[in-house]
Amino acid sequence: MHARIQAGFILIITMLLLSALTGLLAQPASAQDEVSPTATLRPEAVYITVTYGEPINVRGGPNSVYYPVVGSLPVGAVAQALGRSLAGEWVQLVFPAATDGSGTGWVYSPLVTLSGGFLPVVEPPPTAIPVFAPTLDPDFIASLQPAATSTRPPTFTAPVPLVLPTFENPVTDRAGMSSGVFILILGGMGLLGVMFVSLRSKR
Repeated sequence: MHARIQAGFILIITMLLLSALTGLLAQPASAQDEVSPTATLRPEAVYITVTYGEPINVRGGPNSVYYPVVGSLPVGAVAQALGRSLAGEWVQLVFPAATDGSGTGWVYSPLVTLSGGFLPVVEPPPTAIPVFAPTLDPDFIASLQPAATSTRPPTFTAPVPLVLPTFENPVTDRAGMSSGVFILILGGMGLLGVMFVSLRSKR
């Protein structure tokens, strides 16, 4: 009787093990993927691995100022990369947990490590439009405008015409003739003096 109890106990344990193994093999592929996250990795795709010492932000676009944070990735997380920014500073990846519903996100490339492969340049999404536009006080704008003056603007006055001085040449033809006559007279007097001296020496 004791042997029958042991045989029945072993039979029950064997049936339970077979049913558990059958249920594990019969579970859908999606459940298996959830148990093993690496089962969905494709060899031909490019992947990023978070190598920064802390969790990193995932943003809606390739800029930390113009795009909001849509999630985060822990240290060592692996995700499929889709593209890169023009300068290569940001990487676009598959991110189903994005809070904006896009299913994608952007991470800063120095914080991750890329697996080998080519990443195309992806056009960044449009930036978020602010909810309200800033308005200025009309009174403040009016105070910045220069006050109108009642004085008459200066009129154009023509300058005094420039008068150029003229100079006359003091040397004239008459003065030239007088000099010539004076020279002739001196020359004649010299000849007379020579003749006088020569006649006197003959005596």
